[in-house]
Amino acid sequence: MVANHAPERDIPIYQPAAGEEYMSDAQLAHFRQVLLEWKQSLLDEVGRTVNHMQDESTTFPDPNDRATQEEEFSLELRTRDRERKLLKKINESLAQIESGDYGYCEACGVEIGLPRMLARPTATLCIDCKMLEEIREKQGG
Repeated sequence: MVANHAPERDIPIYQPAAGEEYMSDAQLAHFRQVLLEWKQSLLDEVGRTVNHMQDESTTFPDPNDRATQEEEFSLELRTRDRERKLLKKINESLAQIESGDYGYCEACGVEIGLPRMLARPTATLCIDCKMLEEIREKQGG
């Protein structure tokens, strides 16, 4: 299953220094490292999937076995598709770090906040704008 947040990693949780400015160089370096490691782990998983599907690709004479294999491959491909979308978000976040926009809400421009960014390094909306977006989605708008 694909997580919506960075996977467990060897990078220690970022602890800001007292009075440290939001999205300081140290914070940006931390998030860059988190995003790059997350990206690499997803790319490694893609390679494993391709190898697995090639190794397991067998034509079974039994229709039930064939159906089971096709369902497994389908599930794996859906997972990879979600990861592909996540890779796109990671790349966008890395670009935002370079442009100086990382950590700021793309809707209203306020700071997203360090706790939210630590929990979801690809966040692009502050919690208020995200909640408004979800309410609109539920209302069909």
